[in-house]
Amino acid sequence: MSKKTINDFYQMVKNGEKIVYLTAYDYLTAKMEEKAGVDMILVGDSLGMVCLGYDTTFPVTMDDMVRHCQAVRRGAPNTFIVGDMPYMSYQISDEQAITNAGRFVKEAGCDAIKLEGAGAQITSRIKAIQEAGILVMGHIGLTPQFMGQLGGYKAQGRSAKAALNLVKQAKRVEEAGAFSILVEGVPSAVGKAITERANFPVLGIGAGPYTHGQLLIYADMVGLYDNFTPKFVKKYSNVGEVLTNAFTEYVNDVRSQQFPEDGKHTYLMKDDEKAEFLTLLEKED
Repeated sequence: MSKKTINDFYQMVKNGEKIVYLTAYDYLTAKMEEKAGVDMILVGDSLGMVCLGYDTTFPVTMDDMVRHCQAVRRGAPNTFIVGDMPYMSYQISDEQAITNAGRFVKEAGCDAIKLEGAGAQITSRIKAIQEAGILVMGHIGLTPQFMGQLGGYKAQGRSAKAALNLVKQAKRVEEAGAFSILVEGVPSAVGKAITERANFPVLGIGAGPYTHGQLLIYADMVGLYDNFTPKFVKKYSNVGEVLTNAFTEYVNDVRSQQFPEDGKHTYLMKDDEKAEFLTLLEKED
């Protein structure tokens, strides 16, 4: 399969085809997602919680992101990959934002970057990065890097005024030059309104069925991350339970000396070589 480009995504929107978007943080997961036919992979700063064990995304560094993006690119060479700009990697200045966005492309082979927010400062960053020749995906609604201002991980746009503000934010992101936008944690009516008024692909995560495509954090949808599960997640399997059961069985087998079985899970020597080895060993002793 050939890697999709922004032209393909715009054509999919035009044709009414849904864009399939998933997160991945490592080589093996990315490899399986590419085999499954995912259109777009996000290497999200959610790796801080899913892979590194932090309580929030704030501690994630650019080096963390670049390393994980490199692994995902190796696993999915023919999939469009978006690198998520971590906290304080773009907020300080346009120059800082361009430099760090460039690392995603130059060092990790990403096709685009994603950043959160829609204020004047953030739209300036979007404009600067895209003018430097790097594709930018916006992100509004429930934005984890703004959780302090939002009062935690809460759905956004539930009042009429807040909903209208999100529609205006999406338009500002579009006008700043983003090639698409991710809308997270909003009522489906808000996701629908944004999508109907947009002239670029709108991806949703917890934003209802009307967006041009859907994103999920893969660890949520397969039951691997069980600290909490957002309302909008559909679980397609329970890999966490499968792995825990396998690990438990292994623990029991080793402790009861059922594993490894000699000859079945071990390497053998030819009888003459084994006899000679034992003779040599006896002489050494």
